[in-house]
Amino acid sequence: MATTPESKPADTPVLHPVDSFAMKLHKFWEKNRSVVLSFCVLVLVAILAKGGYEIYSAQREAGIQKAYAAANGTAGLKAFAAAHSGHTLAAVAYLRLADEAYAAGNYPEALVSYDQAAGMFKEQVFAGRAKLGAAMTKLISGKNAEGEAGLKQLADDAKQLKGLRVEAAYHLASNAASANKADEARKYADLITQLDAGSMWMQRAMMLRANLPAAPAPAAAAPAAKDSAVGIKLPGQK
Repeated sequence: MATTPESKPADTPVLHPVDSFAMKLHKFWEKNRSVVLSFCVLVLVAILAKGGYEIYSAQREAGIQKAYAAANGTAGLKAFAAAHSGHTLAAVAYLRLADEAYAAGNYPEALVSYDQAAGMFKEQVFAGRAKLGAAMTKLISGKNAEGEAGLKQLADDAKQLKGLRVEAAYHLASNAASANKADEARKYADLITQLDAGSMWMQRAMMLRANLPAAPAPAAAAPAAKDSAVGIKLPGQK
Protein backbone atom coordinates (compact mmCIF):
# COMPACT_ATOMS: atom_id res chain seq x y z
CA MET A 1 0.00 0.00 0.00
CA ALA A 2 1.48 3.33 -1.01
CA THR A 3 2.07 5.89 1.68
CA THR A 4 1.16 9.52 1.39
CA PRO A 5 3.72 12.22 2.19
CA GLU A 6 1.85 12.94 5.39
CA SER A 7 1.93 9.37 6.62
CA LYS A 8 4.84 7.76 8.54
CA PRO A 9 6.04 4.17 8.46
CA ALA A 10 4.60 2.11 11.24
CA ASP A 11 8.02 1.41 12.78
CA THR A 12 9.04 5.10 13.05
CA PRO A 13 9.32 5.88 16.81
CA VAL A 14 7.51 8.90 18.16
CA LEU A 15 9.84 10.92 20.46
CA HIS A 16 8.49 12.28 23.69
CA PRO A 17 9.62 15.93 24.39
CA VAL A 18 11.65 14.74 27.37
CA ASP A 19 13.44 12.11 25.30
CA SER A 20 14.16 14.70 22.63
CA PHE A 21 15.73 17.06 25.19
CA ALA A 22 17.82 14.24 26.66
CA MET A 23 19.13 13.35 23.21
CA LYS A 24 20.11 16.97 22.53
CA LEU A 25 21.81 17.22 25.91
CA HIS A 26 23.73 14.01 25.22
CA LYS A 27 24.89 15.32 21.86
CA PHE A 28 25.96 18.63 23.47
CA TRP A 29 27.92 16.72 26.14
CA GLU A 30 29.66 14.55 23.55
CA LYS A 31 30.62 17.61 21.56
CA ASN A 32 31.66 19.94 24.42
CA ARG A 33 32.78 17.53 27.14
CA SER A 34 36.32 18.87 27.44
CA VAL A 35 35.20 22.52 27.56
CA VAL A 36 32.62 21.83 30.28
CA LEU A 37 35.08 19.84 32.36
CA SER A 38 37.72 22.56 32.06
CA PHE A 39 35.22 25.20 33.17
CA CYS A 40 34.17 23.10 36.18
CA VAL A 41 37.80 22.64 37.16
CA LEU A 42 38.41 26.40 36.95
CA VAL A 43 35.36 27.13 39.12
CA LEU A 44 36.49 24.55 41.68
CA VAL A 45 40.02 25.98 41.74
CA ALA A 46 38.62 29.51 42.23
CA ILE A 47 36.43 28.36 45.13
CA LEU A 48 39.32 26.56 46.78
CA ALA A 49 41.63 29.55 46.25
CA LYS A 50 39.11 31.97 47.76
CA GLY A 51 38.58 29.73 50.77
CA GLY A 52 42.32 29.28 51.19
CA TYR A 53 42.93 33.03 51.01
CA GLU A 54 40.23 33.71 53.60
CA ILE A 55 41.76 31.12 55.93
CA TYR A 56 45.23 32.62 55.36
CA SER A 57 43.93 36.15 55.99
CA ALA A 58 42.17 35.11 59.18
CA GLN A 59 45.28 33.34 60.45
CA ARG A 60 47.48 36.31 59.52
CA GLU A 61 45.15 38.77 61.27
CA ALA A 62 45.07 36.59 64.37
CA GLY A 63 48.88 36.50 64.31
CA ILE A 64 49.11 40.30 64.07
CA GLN A 65 46.70 40.75 66.96
CA LYS A 66 48.69 38.29 69.04
CA ALA A 67 51.93 40.12 68.20
CA TYR A 68 50.38 43.46 69.21
CA ALA A 69 49.22 42.04 72.53
CA ALA A 70 52.75 40.82 73.17
CA ALA A 71 54.38 44.17 72.28
CA ASN A 72 55.41 45.50 75.68
CA GLY A 73 57.16 48.78 76.39
CA THR A 74 58.52 51.38 74.01
CA ALA A 75 60.93 49.00 72.28
CA GLY A 76 58.23 46.38 71.73
CA LEU A 77 55.77 48.91 70.28
CA LYS A 78 58.41 50.35 67.95
CA ALA A 79 59.34 46.89 66.69
CA PHE A 80 55.70 45.94 66.13
CA ALA A 81 54.86 49.19 64.32
CA ALA A 82 57.89 48.84 62.03
CA ALA A 83 57.09 45.19 61.24
CA HIS A 84 53.40 45.84 60.42
CA SER A 85 53.49 49.28 58.80
CA GLY A 86 50.16 50.21 57.25
CA HIS A 87 48.07 48.03 59.57
CA THR A 88 45.57 49.72 61.88
CA LEU A 89 47.24 48.21 64.94
CA ALA A 90 50.55 49.69 63.83
CA ALA A 91 48.83 53.09 63.80
CA VAL A 92 47.56 52.40 67.34
CA ALA A 93 51.11 51.53 68.38
CA TYR A 94 52.43 54.79 66.93
CA LEU A 95 49.69 56.72 68.74
CA ARG A 96 50.68 55.12 72.05
CA LEU A 97 54.34 55.91 71.38
CA ALA A 98 53.42 59.52 70.57
CA ASP A 99 51.43 59.93 73.79
CA GLU A 100 54.30 58.47 75.81
CA ALA A 101 56.83 60.81 74.18
CA TYR A 102 54.52 63.81 74.67
CA ALA A 103 54.07 63.01 78.36
CA ALA A 104 57.86 62.70 78.73
CA GLY A 105 58.42 66.08 77.04
CA ASN A 106 60.11 64.50 74.02
CA TYR A 107 58.20 66.62 71.53
CA PRO A 108 60.24 65.95 68.36
CA GLU A 109 59.70 62.19 68.72
CA ALA A 110 56.06 62.70 69.70
CA LEU A 111 55.43 64.73 66.56
CA VAL A 112 56.98 62.08 64.31
CA SER A 113 54.85 59.33 65.87
CA TYR A 114 51.64 61.41 65.74
CA ASP A 115 52.19 62.09 62.04
CA GLN A 116 52.86 58.40 61.36
CA ALA A 117 49.69 57.40 63.19
CA ALA A 118 47.56 60.02 61.40
CA GLY A 119 48.81 58.79 58.03
CA MET A 120 47.94 55.15 58.77
CA PHE A 121 44.54 55.48 60.39
CA LYS A 122 41.73 54.90 57.88
CA GLU A 123 39.02 55.86 60.38
CA GLN A 124 38.66 59.64 60.57
CA VAL A 125 37.97 59.55 64.31
CA PHE A 126 41.35 58.04 65.17
CA ALA A 127 43.14 60.10 62.54
CA GLY A 128 41.63 63.23 64.12
CA ARG A 129 42.91 62.16 67.54
CA ALA A 130 46.44 61.85 66.13
CA LYS A 131 46.15 65.22 64.36
CA LEU A 132 45.04 66.84 67.62
CA GLY A 133 48.11 65.45 69.35
CA ALA A 134 50.35 66.69 66.54
CA ALA A 135 48.84 70.18 66.69
CA MET A 136 49.27 70.39 70.47
CA THR A 137 52.86 69.15 70.17
CA LYS A 138 53.64 71.91 67.68
CA LEU A 139 51.98 74.49 69.88
CA ILE A 140 53.81 73.50 73.05
CA SER A 141 57.16 73.23 71.27
CA GLY A 142 56.99 76.80 69.99
CA LYS A 143 55.58 76.23 66.49
CA ASN A 144 52.57 78.44 67.22
CA ALA A 145 51.47 79.14 63.65
CA GLU A 146 51.53 75.46 62.64
CA GLY A 147 49.88 74.37 65.88
CA GLU A 148 47.08 76.90 65.59
CA ALA A 149 46.50 75.98 61.95
CA GLY A 150 46.08 72.32 62.90
CA LEU A 151 43.72 73.13 65.76
CA LYS A 152 41.61 75.46 63.62
CA GLN A 153 41.30 72.76 60.95
CA LEU A 154 39.92 70.34 63.53
CA ALA A 155 37.67 72.87 65.28
CA ASP A 156 36.07 73.97 62.00
CA ASP A 157 35.67 70.45 60.52
CA ALA A 158 32.04 69.38 60.86
CA LYS A 159 33.02 65.78 59.99
CA GLN A 160 35.13 65.40 63.12
CA LEU A 161 33.76 64.14 66.41
CA LYS A 162 32.19 66.84 68.56
CA GLY A 163 34.55 66.03 71.43
CA LEU A 164 37.63 66.58 69.25
CA ARG A 165 36.28 69.86 67.88
CA VAL A 166 35.45 71.15 71.36
CA GLU A 167 38.88 70.27 72.75
CA ALA A 168 40.61 71.92 69.78
CA ALA A 169 38.44 75.04 70.25
CA TYR A 170 39.32 75.24 73.95
CA HIS A 171 43.06 75.08 73.27
CA LEU A 172 42.63 77.82 70.66
CA ALA A 173 40.71 79.97 73.15
CA SER A 174 43.33 79.38 75.85
CA ASN A 175 46.19 80.18 73.50
CA ALA A 176 44.46 83.35 72.32
CA ALA A 177 43.85 84.48 75.91
CA SER A 178 47.54 83.96 76.73
CA ALA A 179 48.41 86.13 73.73
CA ASN A 180 45.99 88.87 74.91
CA LYS A 181 43.72 88.23 71.92
CA ALA A 182 40.48 88.56 73.85
CA ASP A 183 38.19 88.71 70.82
CA GLU A 184 39.60 85.50 69.38
CA ALA A 185 39.40 83.80 72.78
CA ARG A 186 35.71 84.76 73.05
CA LYS A 187 35.12 83.48 69.50
CA TYR A 188 36.30 79.96 70.33
CA ALA A 189 34.60 80.00 73.72
CA ASP A 190 31.36 80.75 71.86
CA LEU A 191 32.08 77.85 69.49
CA ILE A 192 32.36 75.51 72.48
CA THR A 193 28.97 76.73 73.69
CA GLN A 194 27.45 75.99 70.29
CA LEU A 195 29.00 72.52 69.99
CA ASP A 196 28.63 71.10 73.51
CA ALA A 197 27.44 73.32 76.33
CA GLY A 198 27.49 70.43 78.80
CA SER A 199 31.09 69.30 78.38
CA MET A 200 33.96 69.81 80.82
CA TRP A 201 35.57 72.01 78.17
CA MET A 202 32.59 74.34 78.47
CA GLN A 203 33.25 74.77 82.19
CA ARG A 204 36.89 75.57 81.51
CA ALA A 205 35.90 77.97 78.74
CA MET A 206 33.56 79.82 81.12
CA MET A 207 36.35 80.22 83.67
CA LEU A 208 38.72 81.40 80.95
CA ARG A 209 36.17 83.86 79.63
CA ALA A 210 35.52 85.27 83.10
CA ASN A 211 39.16 86.34 83.27
CA LEU A 212 39.10 88.10 79.90
CA PRO A 213 38.89 91.90 79.79
CA ALA A 214 35.41 93.20 79.18
CA ALA A 215 34.44 93.54 75.56
CA PRO A 216 34.49 97.19 74.45
CA ALA A 217 31.08 98.83 74.32
CA PRO A 218 29.81 99.56 70.83
CA ALA A 219 30.72 103.04 69.68
CA ALA A 220 27.95 105.61 70.12
CA ALA A 221 26.47 107.12 66.99
CA ALA A 222 28.02 110.45 66.09
CA PRO A 223 25.68 113.41 66.65
CA ALA A 224 24.13 114.96 63.58
CA ALA A 225 26.21 117.82 62.22
CA LYS A 226 24.70 121.26 62.77
CA ASP A 227 23.99 123.56 59.83
CA SER A 228 27.14 125.59 59.43
CA ALA A 229 25.57 128.17 57.16
CA VAL A 230 26.04 131.72 58.42
CA GLY A 231 22.72 133.43 59.10
CA ILE A 232 22.11 136.84 57.54
CA LYS A 233 20.15 139.28 59.62
CA LEU A 234 17.72 141.39 57.68
CA PRO A 235 16.81 144.92 58.75
CA GLY A 236 14.27 144.89 61.57
CA GLN A 237 15.29 141.36 62.79
CA LYS A 238 16.73 140.86 66.23
